Amino acid sequence: MSGAIHLEVVIGAAVLAVAYVTAWRASGERISPARAAAFGLALASLVCALNGPLHDLAEDGFFSAHMVQHLILTLVVPPLLLAGTPSFMADALLEPLLARRVTRGVLRAVTRPIPALAAWSIALFAWHLPGPYAAALDSHALHFAQHATLVGAAVLAWWPIASPSRRLPALPYAAQILYLFAFGIPMTIVAAMIAGAEQVLYPFSASASGVKGLTPLEDQRLGGILMWVPAAIVPLAAFTAVFFRWAAEESEDRAEATAFPE
Repeated sequence: MSGAIHLEVVIGAAVLAVAYVTAWRASGERISPARAAAFGLALASLVCALNGPLHDLAEDGFFSAHMVQHLILTLVVPPLLLAGTPSFMADALLEPLLARRVTRGVLRAVTRPIPALAAWSIALFAWHLPGPYAAALDSHALHFAQHATLVGAAVLAWWPIASPSRRLPALPYAAQILYLFAFGIPMTIVAAMIAGAEQVLYPFSASASGVKGLTPLEDQRLGGILMWVPAAIVPLAAFTAVFFRWAAEESEDRAEATAFPE
């Protein structure tokens, strides 16, 4: 396994890191270490997913390795990017689009729960159909489009939970909890269809070599299981975080009401 490095990914991540630090310093605002660390971890996860042994295995045709890539690109990178972006930076980036009526309407529409979840579902189902999946592996441009589409759709799906923007805010805590019940359903359905298939859905992975004792069908089922488990665990973890944030805010509100009665 060569562990090849793709400079375009590394350079892209470096550019984002430099832009982040430059905007931070120019604003004079304070960013918490946790927020900055989340952004850095998002970029590191992106680089690791699209470089090295994992990327090589995916390129060699191993379906399970490709699914790990997709999990990182959809369940790790987007929420960390959103969590790591401060509100002043997010609003500054969105301001040119929000200043125009058409783009403002589009942004407000696609970041609402139902359209965001619909975009996420369509991207997942479309790119995991055998035809589009095979086409993406055969074309570098389509492969880039596949990953970019999945990341973009995942950002929209995470927006109602982790929005950093004051202009396009996240849902209230109660609505976030309801939304998270639906968040994992699309990936769970896709994973169940893949893991439960009785035949190889992606025959081109039969040419994969390098992992002894793993047949194409076993590789496919492993990929489905790898999708299935995080599709349940990640929304549950987010649900827990939202619940405790909500409880903490309610406690603060009660404490303030007690300290400063009307």
